[in-house]
Amino acid sequence: MAENSLPDDPVRLRGMTQRRRRAAGRREAAGTRFSRREAFALGGLAATGLGLAACGVSTAGQVASTGPPESAAQKFWAGQKKHGQVNFANWPLYIDPDHETLKLFTAATGITVNYAEVIQDDPSWFAKIDPIIRSGESIGYDVMVVTDEFEYFDLVARGELIPLDQSMLPNFRANASQKFQHRSFDPGNLYSVPWASGSTGIAWNPKFITTPVTSMNDLWNPAYQGHVGMMSDIQDIGNFGMLKLGINPETSTPADWRAAAATLTAQRKAGLVRQYYEQSYIDALTSGQTWITMAWSGDIFQQNLSSGSNLQFVIPKEGGTLWTDNMMIPKYAPNPVDAMTLMDWYYRPEIAAMLTEAINYISAVPAAQAVIASDARKASGSNKQLLDEVATSPLVWPSAAVYDRLHDYVDVSGKLEVEYKSIFNKVVAG
Repeated sequence: MAENSLPDDPVRLRGMTQRRRRAAGRREAAGTRFSRREAFALGGLAATGLGLAACGVSTAGQVASTGPPESAAQKFWAGQKKHGQVNFANWPLYIDPDHETLKLFTAATGITVNYAEVIQDDPSWFAKIDPIIRSGESIGYDVMVVTDEFEYFDLVARGELIPLDQSMLPNFRANASQKFQHRSFDPGNLYSVPWASGSTGIAWNPKFITTPVTSMNDLWNPAYQGHVGMMSDIQDIGNFGMLKLGINPETSTPADWRAAAATLTAQRKAGLVRQYYEQSYIDALTSGQTWITMAWSGDIFQQNLSSGSNLQFVIPKEGGTLWTDNMMIPKYAPNPVDAMTLMDWYYRPEIAAMLTEAINYISAVPAAQAVIASDARKASGSNKQLLDEVATSPLVWPSAAVYDRLHDYVDVSGKLEVEYKSIFNKVVAG
């Protein structure tokens, strides 16, 4: 199994001279905290002018522009065969360190995996692959992991993804929770299945706030003036503004966005917001610069685990955001059957458990929790403590009641993306 990208990887070859954005990391080892979301809050359009194309079928991994996606998928997959290899593009430090899950996959299926940590953030990744796909070429990868943000919707709208063969997802259908089988941004999992997820809620430092936080209104509490942290990620901050007003982000309209921006602007003008943060929000909260902040669940879990802090986290009663990094197959992928086999592999509970033990993000496979708990009983010392934390933390395993309060992002493809960004960029920019 190769650990680096392919020698003729067009994405890497075309991107070597470009300045990369700051990489989003993962927890590399006990005592070291990295975050999946570090590179987000990147404003501006990843690209302009959508060439809207319905998905149809061609040959050699192509999806042409005729017919509905369901019929296109059926025609496409009818002629595809296993090739015995798959090329997998992922984010850094977002898999088990020794890649045992991939080694077991190869042993079980005979499919070798070329695994490459080439995705540093969604905007720059999209900027690299979009012109390659639009020119009719393969990007060199069969599976890639992309977040359900602006770039995801652009890939779908431009017809740059291969609709999945649903018959090749038996583990997903049997083991994925219903929350991840019915997602507003990809009904029926037509184009994607989750790799891992996280939630955006509210965190607070109990050294400064002793009353448990329960409501979105706490971010607008005058008692915390100058000590409130808000995200610079405009999709997350947009969701929070809408949720405060009782608006469901998934079905929101431009009028709802403007109303949300108005309440967020009022929060800033009242002097409540100390700063609109990227990843540094976690340090500001730990040090006491902020007392309460928008936060990503994985960061709070890892910060408490690595530093012994006692930061608290909640999905407020009004709701929060569930964001997901998704496995998908880019157009012109040379090994789509092998890609489908790999994607479904990660929905075996024992494999999902290995991944979750390594990265500590929300798993779409509820049965993996029992596997991790069993591993914890067999472990000892610090490893046992870590596995116990992963097996029991509500930040890794949200309850049904919490899932009910978690919302996806609104689909803002096409001209809606320009309008959405123009509204919420003004909030963050001040």
